[in-house]
Amino acid sequence: MSEYQCIVMGAAGRDFHVFLSFLRGNQQFRVKAFTATQIPFIDQRSFPQSLAGPGYDSDIPIYDESELPRLIQQHDIDFVFFAYSDILHADIMHKASQVQAAGASFVMLGPDHTQLASAKPVVSVTATRTGAGKSPLTQWLARLLTDRGKRVAVIRHPMPYGNLDMQRVQRFASPQDLAEQQCTIEEREEYEPYVDMGIPIYAGVDYEAVLDQAAVDADVVLWDGGNNDFSFIRPDLDVVVVDALRAGHETDYFPGEVNFRRADVLIISKCGSALPGSVDGIRERAARLNPKAVICRSDLRIQVDDAERLVGKRVLVIEDGPTVTHGGMAFGAGMVAAERHGAIPVDPRPYAVGTIRDTFEANPHLERVLPAMGYSEKQRESLASTINACCAAENVSCVLDASPARLDRMMQLDVPLIRVAYRFVQLDGPPLEERVMQLLE
Repeated sequence: MSEYQCIVMGAAGRDFHVFLSFLRGNQQFRVKAFTATQIPFIDQRSFPQSLAGPGYDSDIPIYDESELPRLIQQHDIDFVFFAYSDILHADIMHKASQVQAAGASFVMLGPDHTQLASAKPVVSVTATRTGAGKSPLTQWLARLLTDRGKRVAVIRHPMPYGNLDMQRVQRFASPQDLAEQQCTIEEREEYEPYVDMGIPIYAGVDYEAVLDQAAVDADVVLWDGGNNDFSFIRPDLDVVVVDALRAGHETDYFPGEVNFRRADVLIISKCGSALPGSVDGIRERAARLNPKAVICRSDLRIQVDDAERLVGKRVLVIEDGPTVTHGGMAFGAGMVAAERHGAIPVDPRPYAVGTIRDTFEANPHLERVLPAMGYSEKQRESLASTINACCAAENVSCVLDASPARLDRMMQLDVPLIRVAYRFVQLDGPPLEERVMQLLE
């Protein structure tokens, strides 16, 4: 049988998992290249031969996705495997058309070919869009189970933005672990809340090895999803978060609609801020597309340190980066907190420098919020310069930081910083903790 030449389209996450779970060691397929998008700087690396395994005598190159047509022709590619998330249905078919116009076949692997099996019970928390509220829910579950004496292993959707060989299996249990592994702001946003709770969190590149290590001393595995991707591990309880502020997106984006249709429990989030009719619309679509799912409403309870200092003050609002960039939100918890406590948000755009300026140009929907972008040391320097220049020019009293990454631990700022936190609160429906405890019993 001939060997098929392949490319994997990705964004430093599912692409590597598709390779390791389906393509590595499969003599029918030979991966000639990866392509990268969504995340800056990840196309400046290669996939290590040490992880690629037998049959690969050198690293596999990674290119920017814009080079895909050229690569298909150059390598006489047979199959292009699509392997990233949070993309409009129409956009993914444009990419499929581009691939097929170049002569190759377009492949999308599903859960049965990519999900790993665990000997321990698995609860997965995924979503229909980036920034829907997965992590607050998973953190709530981790805290609940720990308080009830259960040993919890939290596994996070991958964010390997550095040395892939060194990031094969990662375990974060202390602030020193985050520093030693040179975590980006985006990684810290996801890992640091668990570290602060005293709960280890696992991630990496090779998720079979990650699962093996994480599950050794655990009673239950929690999958904390990324973007709107489906879990890498086969869940015993599939919990999916649907954002009430983006009602309708649950059927407009891939693979969010996959999650919506497969969920055991649908958690409609941010209901306290939803427009009239949004929640009813989500319920109607759930009844039509996934009638077996249990539906619950929830909200994110926003907490602000020293809220009295905000009244009438000019503030710079910093939001979670992925939520307001490829997640498409124009605001997050920081802006909600500013408006709720009478602060006056300023516009950071005139003071943006370097790749932060590029981020604003690529996301024209952003106005009075600054995304916490820090995928590289140079980008973190640009972020700090933007913050300090804006605060000086706009007479800002404080920075209102809604990034879970704890920017005050990472950079020197010229003005005080007030943190915004948010916690999951279930409003109605069968208690989620009962479903989880029934699974364990």
